Amino acid sequence: MRKLLFPLLALIATPLHAEDWRAKSTERDVVLKDFAFAEGVQMDVNMHVTTLGTPRRNAAGEIENAVMVLHGTGGSGYQFFRPQFADELFGPGQPLDLAKYYVILPDNIGHGKSSKPSDGMKMAFPRYNYADMVASQHRLLTEGLGVKKLQLILGTSMGCMHAFVWGTTRPGFAERLAPFACNAMEIAGRNRMWRQMSIDAIQADPAWNGGYYTSPPESGLRTARYLSMIAGGNAWALQNEYPTREKAEAALRTGYAARANGDADANDQIYQLDSSRDYNPAPNLAKITVPVLWINSSDDFINPPELGLAQQHAKLMPKAQFKLLPFSPDTKGHGTHTWAKFWKADLAKLMATK
Repeated sequence: MRKLLFPLLALIATPLHAEDWRAKSTERDVVLKDFAFAEGVQMDVNMHVTTLGTPRRNAAGEIENAVMVLHGTGGSGYQFFRPQFADELFGPGQPLDLAKYYVILPDNIGHGKSSKPSDGMKMAFPRYNYADMVASQHRLLTEGLGVKKLQLILGTSMGCMHAFVWGTTRPGFAERLAPFACNAMEIAGRNRMWRQMSIDAIQADPAWNGGYYTSPPESGLRTARYLSMIAGGNAWALQNEYPTREKAEAALRTGYAARANGDADANDQIYQLDSSRDYNPAPNLAKITVPVLWINSSDDFINPPELGLAQQHAKLMPKAQFKLLPFSPDTKGHGTHTWAKFWKADLAKLMATK
C-alpha cells in the first residue's frame, strides 16, 4: 500500500481489506491542457483519477449520480479503499452504494499520481494553492469525465476545505456537501504554525539544497514526520496504549519507521503543506445554500474544538448541520474523518435530503 505523509490515522494499525475495492475500480489519467495556475503560470497538468460504480444518465444525457470524494494533505484517492471507509460506504444498502452512485476519487495536484514537483520540476513547479486544486478538479469532472453536476462532495481534512472552496466559488455544482475535519476560515494559529514548522525543518536541512537534493533531507523530514504524528494523534488513546516512557518511545520509533518507509518526496511535502496559505472561505459562506453535513472531532489537534469556530461559521449557511464527535479512546484524532463508522448514519440522512 502506498505510504502517505498525512494519513492522520496515526499510530493505529490499518486492518486488512475485507473486499478488494480496487478490483472494482477504474483508473485513468486526464491531461488538462494549458492549465492556468493562480500565480500566472500555464502548463499541461496530469490528473489521475479512480472511479467506482457506473455513471447513470438522465433524459438529457447528463450524468446524474456522480459523487466526488476528496483526500487530505499528502493523501490520494487510493486511501479511500481502506476497509474502515470503503467497506462501510460502498456496499449494497450503504450510503454510497456503488449500484446507485458513480464515485470519483481524484489524486489532487501535488499528490499521488497527478502532476507534482517530484516529477522533475522540483521547486520550479508552480506554487499551487487550494483554488488551483479545485479548478483542476472542476476541469477533471467537466472535461475528463463529462460530469456537470455532483450529488455530493465529501471531503476529508484538506478535502474538507476544498468542499468549502467548491461551495463558495461554484455554488450548486454539488447538491450536498460533507466536509469532515476542518475549519472554514484562514489557516492561522496553531494550524499554520505546525505546517510552517514542518516546512522550515525541511528547508533548514543542508541536504535539502534549495530543493535540488541528491538524497532525502532526513533530518528535516524526521521533524516533519514527528509533527504529523502528534498532529494526527488521539491523546486519550495514546495514553492508554503507551502508559509508560518505554512504551511511548517504542511507539514513536515504530511510527517513525513506518512513515520513513516509502514516504513522500520532501519538495512535494513542502508544496502540500503550503498550499492552504490563502484559504479563507469564511466571508462567502452565505453563498452555500445546499445541505451541508459538517463534522469535526473533539480530539482533533489540527482543528481545536475549544475555539468554537466551526459552530460560529455553520450558522452562516442556511442548511448546514454541524456535529462535533465526542472524544473517546476509540476515536482516531484528526483521522476520525476517514473512519466511516463514526458518521455514516449522518451521511445516509444527508443523501436522503432533497
